[in-house]
Amino acid sequence: MSVSSPHLLSGLNAEQLAAVTLEPRHALILAGAGSGKTRVLTTRIAWLLAQGLAGPHNILAVTFTNKAAKEMLARLSAMLPVNTRSMWIGTFHGLCNRLLRAHHREAGLPQMFQILDQSDQLSAIKRLLKSLNVDDEKFPPRDLQHFINAHKEQGERPAAVEAWDDYSRKRVELYAAYEQQCQREGVVDFAELLLRSFELLERNEPVRNHYQQRFRHILVDEFQDTNKLQYRWLKLLSDGGAGAAVFAVGDDDQSIYAFRGADVGNMHAFEREFAVPEVIRLEQNYRSQGNILDAANAIIKHNETRLGKNLWTEAGSGEPLCVFEAASDLEEARWIVEEIRALMRDGRARSEIALLYRSNAQSRVLEHALFSAGLPYRVYGGLRFFERQEIKHALAYLRLLANPDDDTAFARVVNFPTRGIGARSLEQLADAARLHQCSLHQAIVHLAGKAQSVLQNFSGLLDRMREGAAGLPLPEVIDHVVELSGLREHYRNDREGQDRLANLDELVTAAASFVAEEDRRPIAADDDAAAADEGELIAFLTHAALEAGDHQAEDGDDAVQLMTVHAAKGLEFNIVFISGLEEGLFPHENALLETRGVEEERRLMYVAVTRARQRLYLSFAQTRMLHGQTRYNIVSRFLDEIPQPLLKWLTPQLRNAGSAYAFGAARNGSYGNDTRKAEIAALQRDEPSGFAVGQSVMHDKFGRGVIINAEGSGQDARVQVNFTHAGSKWLALAVAKLTPA
Repeated sequence: MSVSSPHLLSGLNAEQLAAVTLEPRHALILAGAGSGKTRVLTTRIAWLLAQGLAGPHNILAVTFTNKAAKEMLARLSAMLPVNTRSMWIGTFHGLCNRLLRAHHREAGLPQMFQILDQSDQLSAIKRLLKSLNVDDEKFPPRDLQHFINAHKEQGERPAAVEAWDDYSRKRVELYAAYEQQCQREGVVDFAELLLRSFELLERNEPVRNHYQQRFRHILVDEFQDTNKLQYRWLKLLSDGGAGAAVFAVGDDDQSIYAFRGADVGNMHAFEREFAVPEVIRLEQNYRSQGNILDAANAIIKHNETRLGKNLWTEAGSGEPLCVFEAASDLEEARWIVEEIRALMRDGRARSEIALLYRSNAQSRVLEHALFSAGLPYRVYGGLRFFERQEIKHALAYLRLLANPDDDTAFARVVNFPTRGIGARSLEQLADAARLHQCSLHQAIVHLAGKAQSVLQNFSGLLDRMREGAAGLPLPEVIDHVVELSGLREHYRNDREGQDRLANLDELVTAAASFVAEEDRRPIAADDDAAAADEGELIAFLTHAALEAGDHQAEDGDDAVQLMTVHAAKGLEFNIVFISGLEEGLFPHENALLETRGVEEERRLMYVAVTRARQRLYLSFAQTRMLHGQTRYNIVSRFLDEIPQPLLKWLTPQLRNAGSAYAFGAARNGSYGNDTRKAEIAALQRDEPSGFAVGQSVMHDKFGRGVIINAEGSGQDARVQVNFTHAGSKWLALAVAKLTPA
């Protein structure tokens, strides 16, 4: 062993040491959350170099973020006096770019080819559709972008894409035209970097042989997040497993990016296809206390398709997990704020507190509670609710409802969603407004020809909105505007628009909450109704502007951290709140319809739980406002999967025996004490059937569906079913003829 090796290996536990000093061969390192995987990966490289088993030029290390790559290089430089420039350490995209720059001729690219980011790619697709006179309503640019990237990530060029009808054939033609446009302009998108690199290695034997002989050690971080093409790329570089030793580090229990193409099955395939002689499990956790880890282990063990491990710590059990059952989402948010205040009084910094939620739309209630309490907060990895694109669009329409001469609002939505108003027409309108010293809306009458015609149509749309909104309560006004404006239809046709639709629904809920908080009564349909409605609308717009304009904490400020669970991956906090633990929300109702969807949601819950170091709060609400209406909820199965001894209930369980929560608990047998079991049994006697949330059912008219929610009991029991072709519907169990599917 070289002189530097003992220093490199000091402080490693037995499993980490075994992984770092493994003889050069294929290895799968199952690295649990907080188990020191980055240290293991970096020390492995340093040990190989120190032992003389590899030179810097023999190392290829793949990370999933540029930040991780820079951290790895910095650690290596501190460990050994080695020139890291000859190593290939970076992201898949970064390494593929390096390969294509070195072999641009063989790859069929110009030397100075440019890379399109997501925004540039979308602009290029829009330009293509316009040049081909393709209707972008029928073929939405974002949808086409997703289609192209998804097939590239599967390694499929247009000729390999199956088309089964005229619409799909047209999309394949547009994919081919897009490729021709990119080749002509000498540009590549992110997905193309990997596909072009793979094709170069696959088709060019001299280039492939060169890199297979050069890279004797391939190390991969976050292996569970690789997609099919990335896995094929790694196989090609390692000569199908016969060449370089592949050291794969990952955690199948933290695979949460299936929606981006990540394939957790790659870990099983790697173990099988590379004939991995042993799997090393890093199970000692250096982040969380014992009760938190025991809860995470108890949750994730319900997944069937996993390689299996069990996290543990020497830090002791710590505090039990605190559980709060709220009557409503507003009460849940108020409790979270009060608990944060109590933590601050105990000397806790706001920056060590994180609020996690499954869906972006959930942040609105939490943001409002924090704003009202004067607590600084930061939305990590995203925008605050009233700053989100779709919300700003909807608010712009509402502003025009109150004041059609609001030029800022007018300019924002006059052609969104697109309605054929070109840049030339808008230039003429601006010129007319300047000439006549009037607003853009007023200037429409001073135009002529096509410009006046298309803009008059928009003015007519605003008039219809105003007429339809007269006398409606504020939440219905907003729902009316969102629908008539075309915003809802626009995002419904966007493959990635589900979050935006949820946010628009949450805006309706925000209006309902605003009315309730301001103690406004329904407006009577009299002569003053329109004026009163307008006053309420202006008050709500003012409220939205104030919350949007409130100073958002910057990095480094002492502020509460808000984020989705997906955004929290890779982060850790002393104190974590996980809110909205309700069936249909977490796990998300969409997951109930997907193969292995609930398992992906359970991995997401596992990630959420393991973000906490010292204290973890779990909360849910019996009722939650959605689309301006109250929905009754059932507690999440994930909370039921945590052993009761690990939990400290901050509220009496089953406070409201008639709630949908109790209804769901009765079906799932969730509770431990005899009193509650008796209460549940009383409910069960009145139930008309044995249906349960998550169960597949059939309906004569609507077809197949999955039960995603329930409320009431006895003859008043009803369920919400998400039907494959008919959408979501509430059905009374005493009337609907549902049968198990």
